Amino acid sequence: MRLVFAGTPDVAAISLRALVDSRHDVAAVITRPDAARGRGRAVARSAVAEVAEEYGLRLLQPESPRSTEFLGELAALEPDCCPVVAYGNLLPAAALDIPRLGWVNLHFSLLPAWRGAAPVQWAVRQGDDLTGATTFLLDEGMDTGPILGTMTERIRADDTAGDLLLRLAHAGSGLLVSTLDALEDGTLNPVPQASAGISHAPKISVDDARVAWTDPAIGIDRLIRSCTPAPGAWTTLGDERVKLGPLQVRDDLENVPAGSMHAGKSAVIVGTATSPVELGTVQAVGKRPMPAADWARGLRLAGDEVFS
Repeated sequence: MRLVFAGTPDVAAISLRALVDSRHDVAAVITRPDAARGRGRAVARSAVAEVAEEYGLRLLQPESPRSTEFLGELAALEPDCCPVVAYGNLLPAAALDIPRLGWVNLHFSLLPAWRGAAPVQWAVRQGDDLTGATTFLLDEGMDTGPILGTMTERIRADDTAGDLLLRLAHAGSGLLVSTLDALEDGTLNPVPQASAGISHAPKISVDDARVAWTDPAIGIDRLIRSCTPAPGAWTTLGDERVKLGPLQVRDDLENVPAGSMHAGKSAVIVGTATSPVELGTVQAVGKRPMPAADWARGLRLAGDEVFS
């Protein structure tokens, strides 16, 4: 089939590589415009744009997929199908109608669970045991179109959102290719999504990533893992904000008051509503992440500090 692929981040670039290596013809790639990224705010290309350039693929970077110019370019390409992975823009009906076989979206959850921008983060945050990926036909709703294929993936006890997303991106790229193969062969029957089991996964903001030490330890553990690597879970010590990496729940220790921190030579223990936790890495503003004990030693803490 003649494809026009749409996507933006690293996880989408994995699927683009798989499609280039498939039996299909990638005629062009759609991605977000170049944007300022990182601490230096230097203008950079998306991961998908970089892969498109590597393969010499035609690149479209519309400011808006609703623009007349973009819609004309897309129509002129005459795609049979448009696979899409984490493009980051809602597509209008005028764009959805262009490819002969529609737009096939790879979404990183088992729909209708976790519709929205952050399905992997919410699956980790809510303590799900099982997740997966789904291919479905885009419509004008938010991840509501009929399902074409699925794959499942167990969520490990120590998974961060980044770990899980990477596994899903690699396995999901194979699902996307096999879905397009079957779509071309005429062996797929789209199935409407179930009306039960719907949940939503809005983008997690920096404010959402703040640790509440009065929560149970298991909830804090899930929050931090769900926000790793982005947006990064955080707390405050005095007036200073610090980011926290994944930690360890210490059921073997007696609890201490919520937020109370005890820094030893080799470990930093913090109280929660239930069991205490042992911090992993800590990152102060403007600094690199470091083991919690090294961070605490550098601050010469008095021993009665409290996170808030």
